[in-house]
Amino acid sequence: MKWPNLKHLHYLVVLHQEQHFNRAAQQCHVSQSTLSTAIQNLEEQFGCQLLEREHKTFVFTPFGLELVERSKSLLNDANELVDFAQTAGNWQAGKLKLGVIPTIAPFIFEKVIDAVSKNLPEINLQLQEDTTENLLKQLNEGALDLLMLALPIDTPGCKKLVIGHDPFHLIAHGDLAETLPQPMDVSALPKESVFLLQKEHCMTGHAVSACGLQHKEQVSSLAASSLYTLVQLANSKLGFTFMPELAIQNHILSSSPLVSMPAEDNAYREIGLVWRSGTTRVRLFRLLAELFSPLMPIPTLKK
Repeated sequence: MKWPNLKHLHYLVVLHQEQHFNRAAQQCHVSQSTLSTAIQNLEEQFGCQLLEREHKTFVFTPFGLELVERSKSLLNDANELVDFAQTAGNWQAGKLKLGVIPTIAPFIFEKVIDAVSKNLPEINLQLQEDTTENLLKQLNEGALDLLMLALPIDTPGCKKLVIGHDPFHLIAHGDLAETLPQPMDVSALPKESVFLLQKEHCMTGHAVSACGLQHKEQVSSLAASSLYTLVQLANSKLGFTFMPELAIQNHILSSSPLVSMPAEDNAYREIGLVWRSGTTRVRLFRLLAELFSPLMPIPTLKK
């Protein structure tokens, strides 16, 4: 069998992402007829239907869906091969697309940029901030090379390496802190008194499991979109929140009457790097792990 055209497989993947021929064609910078012909060529080559068409609508067949997933992996490998060739095999050079979640990114980006520029000057670092779900999707699709996430979290098809621990702290207005039980007992906090992030932020789940917030009546129905909003809510004296030490070290509580106290049982979240299992850049990623670990509140790796 003649090998499939990688460009045609790319068109197929983009069509699956866009679910619209015209948008996919624009994304691929080709005409709609060129994209349609490429899909038909793939169907003829494989002898299987990829799309079920009806008037101006279509759905992917089971074979088409499977081919999309296999094509993503093949295209990722092809992109890495091109990067490898362009850098003449120098694994410490080339483009690196790093995704970081919002509860880490604001407090680490500047230090990450400095660490890479000083130790890997031939790496072209590109940073992106997004939620865990979106970042994992982009990683699996090849749009990102490496992620910095809060763990534990399910990462199918990926490898992960813990680079540090980030302890949680209970945050309260100075006036309310005096009323808290000593030693700290989270279960004694009033109902609806604990502010957390919205559910799409994985820190919420980590805080609930690590800080003993198993009783949902303690958690307020008012969820914040960022750590900075949590600071404002705690500052209102309406309740309390939990904050990672990484944010506190980077002065998120500066110029406020808020005080921080270690969470019960020294609760913490893990921070780690995540990459696709089939990547050829593991050597680079492990070096980056060694560079980034000292930036964590409690490093777990040695440079």
